[in-house]
Amino acid sequence: MECHMYLDCTIKIPDSNGKITKKTIKGTTYIYYEYARIYLKDKKYNTPRRICIGKQIPGQPALMLPNDKFLKIFPQEILPEEKQGYRSGCLRIGAYIVIRKVISDYRLDLMLARIVGKDAGLFLDLAAYTIITEGNAAQYYPDYAFNHPLMTEDMRIYSDSKVSDFLSRTTTDQRILFLNEWNEKKDHRERIYISYDSTNKNSQAGDIDLVEFGHPKDDQGKEIFNYSIAYDRNNREPLFYESYPGSIVDISQLQYTLGKAKGYGYRRVGFILDRGYFSKENIRFMDDNGYDFVIMAKGMKKLVSDIILERRGRFEDDRKNSIRAYKVSGTTVRRKLYADDEKERYFHIYYSDSKRQSEREKFEDKIDQMGKKLKDCMGLPVRLRGDFIKYFDLVYWHEGLEDEKFMSGIEKTEIINREIQLCGYFVIVTSDKMTAEEALTLYKSRDGSEKLFRGDKSYLGARSERVYSNESMDTKIFIEFVATIIRSKIYTCLKDEMDRQEHRRNFMTVPAAIKELEKIEMLKGADNEYRLDYAVTARQKEILKAFGLTASNVQKQAAAISSDLARIEVEEFEKAANEQMKTL
Repeated sequence: MECHMYLDCTIKIPDSNGKITKKTIKGTTYIYYEYARIYLKDKKYNTPRRICIGKQIPGQPALMLPNDKFLKIFPQEILPEEKQGYRSGCLRIGAYIVIRKVISDYRLDLMLARIVGKDAGLFLDLAAYTIITEGNAAQYYPDYAFNHPLMTEDMRIYSDSKVSDFLSRTTTDQRILFLNEWNEKKDHRERIYISYDSTNKNSQAGDIDLVEFGHPKDDQGKEIFNYSIAYDRNNREPLFYESYPGSIVDISQLQYTLGKAKGYGYRRVGFILDRGYFSKENIRFMDDNGYDFVIMAKGMKKLVSDIILERRGRFEDDRKNSIRAYKVSGTTVRRKLYADDEKERYFHIYYSDSKRQSEREKFEDKIDQMGKKLKDCMGLPVRLRGDFIKYFDLVYWHEGLEDEKFMSGIEKTEIINREIQLCGYFVIVTSDKMTAEEALTLYKSRDGSEKLFRGDKSYLGARSERVYSNESMDTKIFIEFVATIIRSKIYTCLKDEMDRQEHRRNFMTVPAAIKELEKIEMLKGADNEYRLDYAVTARQKEILKAFGLTASNVQKQAAAISSDLARIEVEEFEKAANEQMKTL
């Protein structure tokens, strides 16, 4: 039986005191090593136990191609430099073809070749790997490379050690050059709104400068670093990214990011921000720099809640205020954000029946649970804090003394009712004059940014970085950003195709589409040529159409891949054999 995994080098067959044997199966000669002899009592003789350690090079009886078992038997052997990895007889090409199309459309291959050099192919393969497998651990990359076409020179399969070495060699200058060139190509004359958001990631790492205890959104108690992406909602593309220490809060970093946008050449810029950036300091900074903004207001802020209650009941049932695309009603008022504000802003107030129902149920359930907790605490020496103080009048026995005990809690009806009245409402504040519908449409466009983060943390398998140097971490983030560019384009192409069809398909999401495309396979025949296993299906054709590709394109690229692999196999074999013959 043939061994499953071969190393990418040719060596002499070892001379091990009669322990080496050969066996030919279907024209291939395999090399076996006898590691033990077992005495069979019933048959009264010894039987050898052998393990396959490789296969003989055709026409070269003294040479062999070792497999992964060879190094376990001969750990002291020093193997020649890796040449070419063993490749699966079944290659998955569908997702690869789509990703190559996006890379080509963006000219990312040419850009990275100029910046990264000879390792550009490996860089893009790692980006494709994160998209297709939803993983980013370097040690598993060879498994991906084993059954996919590659963008490395001669589709070379590199080991995880080579990948780790590459991750440590990419420089800060290369990352800067890429971001500069990527943003240089954008139209800086048009007005754009940049959706900015941030997240943080845990790091399972060694001594990393960025990793500090901060304010993690996941996995409380672990050290983190922050990672942010600026996204152009007009063209639906990631623009730039940054990573910064985990102890820096998002709102303080935002000011530096806004400055970077200007450094990349963006002048006519507006920013779409979530409620975490709603602060007087940030608003004033954007004013001073001439940036417009669309920002979700914190609903419980007194100014915002007062405006909601002022307009409550005056617009919700008026047909002219209906925003049907989002199933809400909306109206707009002008107010100053703070007492010394120099200008009035546009407050867009929205109401949703479904939002009110779900928010009220959630809030009242919270109050009910807090009430049960208070009953459980009666007579106990506990001091309640936080929302218990906000929503309940708390009574203590011997309050302030050593024997203090909690006695009872009475609901603050006025405060609770006020929050119930706010259920179903939300507010967006804009610096520029626009309608409530225009403001909501702009804010909803940040879904693209949110999907990037969801994609980066879930689909791209990047929730935690498993690296042990600053250089490796920086390179992985760089690769993930390029992967995010590609995945974002895949997402928008699929979405646009669904919009054209005016109906939803459950296989037109990015994960589902990639899973479906991975079914397009090439099998290696007895003549060593790869061929498509079966015709492209109707579902696969529909996915391919989103990228301007057809079944004919797949067939042509499959033929090209097969031809390249046949050439590579011949060249590598001849080269390896010639090199070994020189040593004999």
